[in-house]
Amino acid sequence: MPRLALPNPGLDDRIPSLNQLESIEKEEASSRPKWDNKAQYMLTCVGFCVGLGNVWRFPYLCQSHGGGAFMIPFLILLVLEGIPLLFLEFTIGQRLRKGSVGVWSAIHPALKGIGIASMFVSFIVGLYYNTIIAWVMWYFFNSFQDPLPWSDCPLTANRTGYVEECARSSSVDYFWYRETLNISTSISDSGSVQWWVLLCLTSAWSVLYVCTIRGIETTGKAVYITSTLPYVVLTIFLIRGLTLKGATDGIVFLFTPNITELANPVTWLDAGAQVFYSFSLAFGGLISFSSYNSVHNNCEMDSVIVSIINGFTSVYAATVVYSIIGFRATERYDSCFSTNILTLINGFDLPEGNVTQDNFAEMQQWCNAKDPVAYAKLRFQT
Repeated sequence: MPRLALPNPGLDDRIPSLNQLESIEKEEASSRPKWDNKAQYMLTCVGFCVGLGNVWRFPYLCQSHGGGAFMIPFLILLVLEGIPLLFLEFTIGQRLRKGSVGVWSAIHPALKGIGIASMFVSFIVGLYYNTIIAWVMWYFFNSFQDPLPWSDCPLTANRTGYVEECARSSSVDYFWYRETLNISTSISDSGSVQWWVLLCLTSAWSVLYVCTIRGIETTGKAVYITSTLPYVVLTIFLIRGLTLKGATDGIVFLFTPNITELANPVTWLDAGAQVFYSFSLAFGGLISFSSYNSVHNNCEMDSVIVSIINGFTSVYAATVVYSIIGFRATERYDSCFSTNILTLINGFDLPEGNVTQDNFAEMQQWCNAKDPVAYAKLRFQT
């Protein structure tokens, strides 16, 4: 049977054999760095894959596509799409012992643009990730106050009321838009440099520089903290979230699938895109990490382990987020109910404590039967 062969002259010369790789590895032993141990490499890959895509985007997509129903196509595509592509990146990096640009150039000179594009995309992602880290630092520094600066609206100059802008929105929004960003009135007004954000951004880049100053020698040490700390923080949030009222309702909603969403093609498209986000595929970083491995490293097993950890992290982070969402929904529900109860009590001059959530519907019917005109004037929240 004839085999389809694409024209690629010189491919055998650019792809070294196993014997050549062993010789190259011995020659580069003193000049090219390598991972101190397998744990460093695995933690680095997990830290590179796991990020905002797992903690931020995945819970949002679960909310948009019927809760647990989104997990079904995500986990299916994680196996059919994520593991093979992750294995591909691990394999070509380990076999060719080069970065993203060098690997794609070795496969075919015409593919060099893929490596350059992935490097450029990684640079852009690094810019906005460090901006987010700067905001996190700003909130972290401000969290050492009691009360928190975003817990209440600031008072006016004469201390007779709250600042109008904050009163019309919320204390959290005011702190974000006014105290943190000091956002301008329109896009045509660029405003001025906010020195506190600039200082935090400088600190973020400084931390990044310290972590990468000597390549994988320093990165390999930093991942012991940067890759494990998110799981510690998520666990703390989960324990705290489970102690709040309504947390279990949020988790139950997450794991209760709306099966009709599986017939929606957009659900599957978003799940496929989420696999790329959560694995950080095509950014070039995984290729570079695997290039520092031994030529005899079992990269197939590595791809399976990283994929399992990645999928677990997405579900675990969603559980943490939905425990908080359940609490917030319950809190808003109770607040709305309390307002309606107060409206009914004030409208009919009822004794305090006479109306509760349990008998609210019956009391509404009783009040409506007693004075339909007065009841019709009441405005209940929904």
